[in-house]
Amino acid sequence: MHKNAKMTALGRVLTVQRVVSGESLGVVARGVGMSGRRLREWVRRWEAGDRLLADRSSRPRRMPQRLPRAQRRQIGRLRRQRRSSLSIAFELKLPISTVVTEQRRQGLARLPSLQPPAPVVRYQRERPGELLHLDTKKLGRIGRVGHRIHGDRATRVKGIGWEILYAAIDDATRVAYSEVLSDELGTTAVAFLERVRAWYAAQGIQIASIMTDNGSAYRSRVWRATLTAAGLRHLTTRPYTPRTNGKVERFIQTLLRRMGLRPAVPALVAAHARLAPVPALLQSRASAHRARLPTTPGSAGVSEQRPRQQQLEDVRFTGW
Repeated sequence: MHKNAKMTALGRVLTVQRVVSGESLGVVARGVGMSGRRLREWVRRWEAGDRLLADRSSRPRRMPQRLPRAQRRQIGRLRRQRRSSLSIAFELKLPISTVVTEQRRQGLARLPSLQPPAPVVRYQRERPGELLHLDTKKLGRIGRVGHRIHGDRATRVKGIGWEILYAAIDDATRVAYSEVLSDELGTTAVAFLERVRAWYAAQGIQIASIMTDNGSAYRSRVWRATLTAAGLRHLTTRPYTPRTNGKVERFIQTLLRRMGLRPAVPALVAAHARLAPVPALLQSRASAHRARLPTTPGSAGVSEQRPRQQQLEDVRFTGW
């Protein structure tokens, strides 16, 4: 529907119903500011059984000048063989403009669309602590129930700030640790890393390497100095490829679905009500995955492991 349209589809239905109920077509047309010819067309569509009166496509039903289906398929087949538009036009004896137009319709105009999808590379480290995934998620603070629920935009809370959800998850055991902090500075990330290492060490897991994205906190000098002093290997994801760090990305999405998609209850008025289910979620995830931990604290890397029925029950979440 264009920006100068007189009515929406619902307005058309109400206008036509006035005419059908007995009002004069001319009076109704003048009252709503449109031509009688257009209103008469809507009445005709209504009497023909169209109860929506929505905009219809302007595409013609028949296009005699369009390429036959066989030629369209030939263009697609040759283009998928990485043939140039010029060579396709020469082979099929078609204008190059026609070939390029059809390639755009099929989504084959650019070379990246001709590349086969990259294979999904799945991996899982065998030893707990061998690789730890870290990531953050910026969340807008919630002061009270928003306009999307009560509909009053005049009462919106502005300038309330952000909260940063930090998450860490072990590649081998899927044991997770999470905190909500106030910023994404390098010093904050380093302090979070120290608490992560201390907590995993209490569970008998010694961290050997860490995978993060290319955020500014993970490229800061204080972050590099901390990893060097601790003897930790730092792995980074390829730019614009978050799936490389997919385990913690998936975990954050699970947290968001459990934290944010909650009904509007009075508890939501509290500033941090949406974070209430996080500890229980972390606890349930730990119980769902068998934690392959060493038998004694500090002995990560030994071959002997706990029995499979024993699962990690102590998972931590801290707030403010």
